[in-house]
Amino acid sequence: MTRRIAMVSVATVLALTLCPQAARADEIRFERSELTIATARGEHRFRVELALRPAEQAQGLQHRPFLAEDAGMLFVYDRPGAIGMWMLNTLIPLDMIFIGADGRIVNIAERTQPKNLDIIPSAGPALAVLEVLGGTSARLGIRPGDRVIHPRLER
Repeated sequence: MTRRIAMVSVATVLALTLCPQAARADEIRFERSELTIATARGEHRFRVELALRPAEQAQGLQHRPFLAEDAGMLFVYDRPGAIGMWMLNTLIPLDMIFIGADGRIVNIAERTQPKNLDIIPSAGPALAVLEVLGGTSARLGIRPGDRVIHPRLER
């Protein structure tokens, strides 16, 4: 798991170095779609931006001063594995929802600290990460085991 986290971190640093445009949010146009999380309390819908390519994943939600309560960013990777995220240049606290290949939530890192460079790992193999405004998971009762419904997660 540590090796994969280190590889993701190195890939992020390389993407930022080799793709300087990734450092500017206004130069990346993220594809948008809708996503649903099915919980014990019901279904919750989000408008998400998709981070599918390395430059998009390196940029993420950096430099943004605001995120709507029903918005987020979905990072989707080619195959499941250990994923490590960080908060480089991220100005707002986020909940990071790690999603397995079966569409189920593996774990949630709640209210991550802005600008913190510590690696935030998945608790097991994950295919995707959904970043939403910090506190959203607690507010909506989103828990590990809940199902995330999105076309990019259907395998």
